[in-house]
Amino acid sequence: MTGALNALTAPIFGHGPTRAHFGDGAIAEAMLRVEVALAQAQASLGFVPNAAAAEISALKLPGSVVEDLTIGVAQAGVPVPALLSALRNQLSDETGDFFHFGATSQDIVDTAFCLCAQAALDDLADLLTDLVDLLHDLSQTHDKTLMLARTRGQLATPITFGLRAAQWAQPLVSAESDLSELRAGALRIQLGCASGSRSAFGGSGDDVARAMAAQLNLSDGPPWHTDRSGVQKLSAWLMQVVSAIGKIGRDVSIATRGEIAELRLAQGGASSTMPHKSNPVLAEMLQSLVPVATGYQAGLAASAVHLEERDGANWPVEWLLMPLLFETAGAALDHGIALLQGLEVDATSMRDRVGSEPAVHAEAAVFALAETMGRGKATRIVKDALASGQPLRQALAVHGAVDWDSVLSDAPYITAASKVADEIFAKRQVLGRELR
Repeated sequence: MTGALNALTAPIFGHGPTRAHFGDGAIAEAMLRVEVALAQAQASLGFVPNAAAAEISALKLPGSVVEDLTIGVAQAGVPVPALLSALRNQLSDETGDFFHFGATSQDIVDTAFCLCAQAALDDLADLLTDLVDLLHDLSQTHDKTLMLARTRGQLATPITFGLRAAQWAQPLVSAESDLSELRAGALRIQLGCASGSRSAFGGSGDDVARAMAAQLNLSDGPPWHTDRSGVQKLSAWLMQVVSAIGKIGRDVSIATRGEIAELRLAQGGASSTMPHKSNPVLAEMLQSLVPVATGYQAGLAASAVHLEERDGANWPVEWLLMPLLFETAGAALDHGIALLQGLEVDATSMRDRVGSEPAVHAEAAVFALAETMGRGKATRIVKDALASGQPLRQALAVHGAVDWDSVLSDAPYITAASKVADEIFAKRQVLGRELR
């Protein structure tokens, strides 16, 4: 999984804490946890002697486990037979008969990956909370900082920078609110036995699965050997986070351009040949992560079609791509936090640009005149006023009994922008901060 990361790529695409949750040792430990939970659940229902469950619960991973699993996957295509072989010598012959009783390799691997994803998702949720907190603070600080919106790359109407920050946060607030449902739908116990029918447990398979789910803090439900919708939900959530933060990077890259200069990054990147340059490195990194994450998600989508009752070809693709997508999301969150912590807002430049572009008030003037003469005529009058060379307020003064000081004021734009920004964050306030 980490082979592609080196000195050039790791600072951009890597995220060590997230990667650690899917490392060789973490996967092996998670599989052992699943085997222990299986034995304990079966013991509670009388399938396995309590003494055997206690002996299985005391198992320790051998130091050679990574090498054992590597060899085992090369031979069997899955790691579980090698794991069982490496652990059985710690068990008595009698207990060995009850080890891994009734389960199949996919039960162990899928559940283990859910445990790894659970731990990684908890860490990402903390980073997401920190990032949205920063955006909320930024939005509130600049709720009256007027700037020009841009639509399709062109100057539009006045908004506030507080609204832009809130718009950056909007998909991330949604991602926060989706966490509980995501955990319930994607982090599920897998226990289907050989062919997904739980036949090894007679009529008690649901009880065993329910007991395992409770021990491992996973959702309960029917087996999902070929239903990879949970994997798809998880990958879509991770992609949503990466792309939302990538949008922040793209906007910041534009706003820090010399001819715009409404934003600055406290620590830009130096040029090898131009001393005056300060490159928006973090903003560029956030954009670089998006096509990489898109590739991982596309691969996961392509691998979601599993053959018949269990598949051995597309299934391992998830083992490679899901950890990489998780790591990309971790990198995006870390870089996004660092970018916002070093973001400098030039409120004066923003306001000056609004003042230098009287045409941006044209829409408000049209709406004011349209109340008495219709929109078509109002539009023609405003266009003529803009072409007259006079200040807009003076050119429009002869048209209608309109309070032009109020209509052409910045106050309505600030009020409207603040209202929308508040609505974006209100969803988060209703949910509260406890997202787990």
